[in-house]
Amino acid sequence: MFTLDQVRSFVAVAEELHFGRAAERLNMTQPPLSRQIQKLEKSVGVKLVERDNRRVALTPAGTAFLEQARKVLITAEQAPQAARRIARGQAGVLRIGFTAASGFSVLGQLLADLAETAPEVDVDLREMVTSEQIAALSKDEIDVGLARPPFDSDLFDSRLLHAEPLELAVPAGHRLTELGRPVAAKDLKNVPLIMHHPSKARYFYDLSIRNVPIHHGNVVHTVSQILTMISLVAAGRGAAFVPASARKLGIDGVEHLSLEASPDNVVELHAVWNRQRFNPALRRLLTALERDASGT
Repeated sequence: MFTLDQVRSFVAVAEELHFGRAAERLNMTQPPLSRQIQKLEKSVGVKLVERDNRRVALTPAGTAFLEQARKVLITAEQAPQAARRIARGQAGVLRIGFTAASGFSVLGQLLADLAETAPEVDVDLREMVTSEQIAALSKDEIDVGLARPPFDSDLFDSRLLHAEPLELAVPAGHRLTELGRPVAAKDLKNVPLIMHHPSKARYFYDLSIRNVPIHHGNVVHTVSQILTMISLVAAGRGAAFVPASARKLGIDGVEHLSLEASPDNVVELHAVWNRQRFNPALRRLLTALERDASGT
């Protein structure tokens, strides 16, 4: 296999077409330069340079090799800087898992922050429910997840990104919109409900039944995505428990009401990452989040 010194020697000879000038350019004498070219030709397996007492010329193989040799040198010169940038989190790829609901709550701002602090970091977005994100983090398939608690704190570190109320989405003009107060459990006695799937949307399912006594006989549909729930509400199929950020979907025919039993910040979204596998680009993202949290 040839060395970078041999490639540099060849490029100098090819560009100068004179061993004396090439040797001077490389701060060496002609005999070791000639040996470098000979070793390179032996490694490549073809004649690259024709030389006699009057001239130096490249063979057709040498002309073809020159183009690639220049690329090799450029890559070799850039590689250390690229490695340092990746180590500092200024470049590379950040694989982000996110829930559908986070897509209309914090994902946009998070990506804007990352683009500002580390514009050369490429982002690989993967939509996943929380359980899928946890599995992907364990297998090193993503670097960070935007997921719902709880997490195994021994395996994963996390940072709270967003907290918001749980609300009730109802069809426009629904009788509950005329209460003039937050909706109480007694108000839902005969209201058809669109509920979260108990396994595919477990976080929101548990949150709903923990904060509001559910009359399961009222459940008419069970789905796993917030957008689907809101669409069904707009179609008049029933009411649904959704995070306040669902308002941003802007779907016509839906009104959002406060719940009497739901605390203001009960719905949480966290950035989660594996303690044992830390992508340096993630550090840049966390720095941006700290900056936003401090208001600087």
